[in-house]
Amino acid sequence: MKIPVEKGQDKGFLPDGRYTVEITDIEEGTSEHQNVPYFAARLENEQGFVTQRFYTSPAGMPILLSFCEAAGVHPEEGKDIDTKQLIGKKLSVEVSDHAYADPATGNDRTIKQATGFRTA
Repeated sequence: MKIPVEKGQDKGFLPDGRYTVEITDIEEGTSEHQNVPYFAARLENEQGFVTQRFYTSPAGMPILLSFCEAAGVHPEEGKDIDTKQLIGKKLSVEVSDHAYADPATGNDRTIKQATGFRTA
């Protein structure tokens, strides 16, 4: 079996702290438990990466819009945002651990997350 290794896959997670990162990839999907559409942005620099999901639900839109603004993509009312516009953009993020209860099992889980979006 051949396993392709793409550029940047050898990087580890960014440690906790504030970083300037570049959006290098966007993947789209639907949440496992409530079927809410999202996109996952890979945010990376020379030190590592973090992947952050942005949900398109009404509750998630303020976070998603602040991310876009910090990346220099300015949403306009009545116009769609194409997530492809975000690739290659740079911004400043705060990386930290986030603990939550897994909805399927009730078990505690911890993930790396990016918050505190600012213009780079």
